Amino acid sequence: MTTPDISALPTCEFAFPGPLRDQLVAAVLSGVKTSATGLLQDHERDDEPLPQVGDRSVVVDSDGRPVAVIEQTEVRVVRLGDVDLDHARDEGEGYDSVAAWRAGHEEYWHGPDYLGWLGDPDFTVDDDTLAVAVRFRLVQRL
Repeated sequence: MTTPDISALPTCEFAFPGPLRDQLVAAVLSGVKTSATGLLQDHERDDEPLPQVGDRSVVVDSDGRPVAVIEQTEVRVVRLGDVDLDHARDEGEGYDSVAAWRAGHEEYWHGPDYLGWLGDPDFTVDDDTLAVAVRFRLVQRL
């Protein structure tokens, strides 16, 4: 099988390079991870449009190597307080409750990598923080 021309596709980076990204990419490649959550403010900060159903992107690993193509199958803007258990489970990180999902994500959003990238050491999320909850399917491993 030949590798498709992926040069026109946007890049999809799960978390920051390192162990968490490696774990998330492995979950995508295994088919366990079929959803993800980011903050709406991240799209606004980078003047990046929200993904649309049908959009495809290239997942990269911690070394920036393309490893897969995924396609968005659902995109919702939701309050963090409204994220449901199905979405949390489908993130492929072993969450068995929304509370566990929330704690894991707050650890990330309140952690040094995210706060350093954001440039706001006092940032915190709450139930009303808007998130972009996406579902996707693995189209191809590269």
